[in-house]
Amino acid sequence: MTPTEYWMSGPVEGIPALLQPVAHALLQANQEVNDLMHSFPEALLWERPAGLASPGFHLQHLTGVLDRLFTYAQARPLTPQQLAALAAEGQPTGTVTSLLDRFNEQVREALLQLAATDPDTLTDFRGVGRKQLPSTVLGLLFHAAEHTMRHTGQLLVTVKVLTTS
Repeated sequence: MTPTEYWMSGPVEGIPALLQPVAHALLQANQEVNDLMHSFPEALLWERPAGLASPGFHLQHLTGVLDRLFTYAQARPLTPQQLAALAAEGQPTGTVTSLLDRFNEQVREALLQLAATDPDTLTDFRGVGRKQLPSTVLGLLFHAAEHTMRHTGQLLVTVKVLTTS
């Protein structure tokens, strides 16, 4: 029997109603990434089949994008540590376990931030990056969710190519 997807499982406790889709997407991605990478061979973590991004990159990027977008949603600039992590994405650092642990922790932190987000602020302006490109709290949180799902799909394809070749 196929497990029910998060969006069909009812509300996530403590998350404002308008942010439920974000929470559902993050929980779904978290489950799929962990299931996919459960017994993934360490030796293939940084392989780039046909020039695609490696599984290791996707795990780093999933974590980093959530961290950065949720930081912008709080109207905070990126820290030097976040900028260094961005610059290091794609560098072969970490193991499957350590990268999954970081991703899992970032999803947990994102859910805590969602729970603490005042729905009255969802349309508030938020500047993105050094240029302060225009967005809103909701725009950033939604993009974080859809970007996470996009890279989850890319990771799935890359892992399948690497493990069935």
